[in-house]
Amino acid sequence: MDGQTKPLTRTVNLILLGPPGAGKGTQAEILVETFGFKQLSTGDMLRAAKNSGTEMGNRVAGVMERGELVTDEIVVGLIEEQLATVAASGFIFDGFPRTLAQADALGTLLEKTGQSLDIVIEMQVDDAALVERIVGRAEKARAAGQPVRADDNAETMTSRLAAYHEQTAPLIAYYREKDVLKSVDAMGDIDRIARDLGAIVTDVTDT
Repeated sequence: MDGQTKPLTRTVNLILLGPPGAGKGTQAEILVETFGFKQLSTGDMLRAAKNSGTEMGNRVAGVMERGELVTDEIVVGLIEEQLATVAASGFIFDGFPRTLAQADALGTLLEKTGQSLDIVIEMQVDDAALVERIVGRAEKARAAGQPVRADDNAETMTSRLAAYHEQTAPLIAYYREKDVLKSVDAMGDIDRIARDLGAIVTDVTDT
């Protein structure tokens, strides 16, 4: 991409689906820079809410301090706050939804706020090649004396990929039925993947 923001002709909301190591974070950053999206990361929103002192923030802090799982209701509430208060060309939903119940909840929220989910982009990878790439990267870092994440090994990555596919398969079918699912080959050159994603976004705004 050329590093210049390209204004969208209308608001676009999208989800990036992809397994660990597929490059979602990198590509989301490029989309934010290129089109002016706001990335809504579940983890970032929870951390910010915990320290905000708001009523919702106090609920989040209490749940996290008790070591409980944050409910879908809370996450949807945080997303609703962002949709109501943040000016952006659109939103990239990161880490939500992960289940069909969450997908329904997000759809209901967007309808309630007069918005829609325009695109769900599946970042497709070759599992074996992805594991090989991540393990190879970890080995190079280790050889260079750099820190390596404990889960950057073949066994853990294979397990995480299997969990991702099991969890995400119903979502792929769900969004395909709603005719908003697109796919990109997420193996290879970062710039080429960014161009493919950008073309999908541009195409949606032109329709």
